[in-house]
Amino acid sequence: MNKLPFGRANYTLMTIGVVVILLGFIVMSLDTEEFGFGALGLTVGPLIVIGGFVLEFFAILRRPTNQ
Repeated sequence: MNKLPFGRANYTLMTIGVVVILLGFIVMSLDTEEFGFGALGLTVGPLIVIGGFVLEFFAILRRPTNQ
């Protein structure tokens, strides 16, 4: 039986999810419109962040395989 609650794939997906979330915040900060009201700050960046959180959700719920 595996003593760790997550497997290697879970931790890999979690790391990728954190990187995607950070990438979303970086994209939001690149918006040149005043107060971030451009397309990057209001649409693209938040969608990337939401995608990162969805990836984190699946990384946590994924059942670890017995290795």
